[in-house]
Amino acid sequence: MSVIRSFKALRPAKEYAAQVAALPYDVMNSEEARIKVQGNPYSFLHIDKAEIDLPENTYLYSDEVYKKAADNLKKLENDGICVQDSKNQLYIYRQVMGNNCQTGIVGCASIDDYMNGVIKRHELTRADKEEDRIRHVDTCDANTGPIFLAYRRNSTVDGIIEKYTALLPEYDFVSEGDVKNTVWVIDDEKDIEAVITAFEDIESLYIADGHHRAASAVRVGQRRREEKPDYTGNEEFNFFLAVFFRADELKILDYNRLLADTNSHSDEELFALLEESFTINESPVAVSPERKHTFGMYYKNKWYSLALKNGIADDTDPVASLDVSVLQKEVIEPVFGISDPRTDSRIDFVGGIRGLGELEKRCNEDAVLAFSMYPTSLDELMAIADAGEIMPPKSTWFEPKLLSGLFIHKLK
Repeated sequence: MSVIRSFKALRPAKEYAAQVAALPYDVMNSEEARIKVQGNPYSFLHIDKAEIDLPENTYLYSDEVYKKAADNLKKLENDGICVQDSKNQLYIYRQVMGNNCQTGIVGCASIDDYMNGVIKRHELTRADKEEDRIRHVDTCDANTGPIFLAYRRNSTVDGIIEKYTALLPEYDFVSEGDVKNTVWVIDDEKDIEAVITAFEDIESLYIADGHHRAASAVRVGQRRREEKPDYTGNEEFNFFLAVFFRADELKILDYNRLLADTNSHSDEELFALLEESFTINESPVAVSPERKHTFGMYYKNKWYSLALKNGIADDTDPVASLDVSVLQKEVIEPVFGISDPRTDSRIDFVGGIRGLGELEKRCNEDAVLAFSMYPTSLDELMAIADAGEIMPPKSTWFEPKLLSGLFIHKLK
């Protein structure tokens, strides 16, 4: 049984939606954010990355950064750029990028569902990143970035989505990367109740993206429960902002690897070590793997296709059978000597949205070798989450990214 709850969204007035909406805080650094907001005082980056409105040498995690975020959010509301809805509602958020269309229900998820495992995770979180978002949520007194949740298809939810997406939208604009963003408001109480009831039949929800934001929102809720021991469970801090998407509509892109050196191996040694696990063929074109257990490798201005030899992968184990696991076990650690890809500076990761040309470019700048990957599938992600297992770092790259600023969930 899953919980979805309607809420009174603080959101942009229709004419400001495109200016307010911004990419998530964690897909760019401060310098990039400063550039993006030039000429746009309403960008949500002024809240999500408030250091851009402070001197450049400001410590990212100083009290003044979080206070500035809260002040900027309050200013958007005071100036009428963002307005809070007068009654609890649900919303529909559709994103179209190329041939991919994903349509989700915007509402609030339960911190109890997170704590009791109804909301399933597949990544570890870092304490420092959690603490940053805890302070951001706590100081702003709001969830400012939605959690990207996936659910298995439900016909009732499908029907409600079809009903509203046939109507005129509340927002409709194109954002960076040529992504079409469209929003509808579910304001009929019977339809809201139908969605809530339908989610009671959905056994599990899966975090696709936003593990740190989810963990942080839950910690804030737990802290406020401690501060208010007579809480009823209906207070807004018991819930966090999320977009619930049908799993079969989501697209995971490849998450490719870059290596800074060959670990002192000569060319002959490198290829001999790789040939212990792979069949290798030179390719006249860039290699974008078309099936599981195949990889591309770019080295010294040449592309190679690598096919894993039979019997090497343990396909009975949902984690070990992942291509990111295979590459780590058979190549990254034994050949390149990188046992912890989370912390080793000799490895870097490039989302597939940047294309294979980015791998070639980086190999001419600050890396020597690249591996292109076949994307992890949603079925693999859910199988691992169902098993209570954890994926290796940098296993999934979702596109398009959910924009921040279109919906804010106040905790009071």
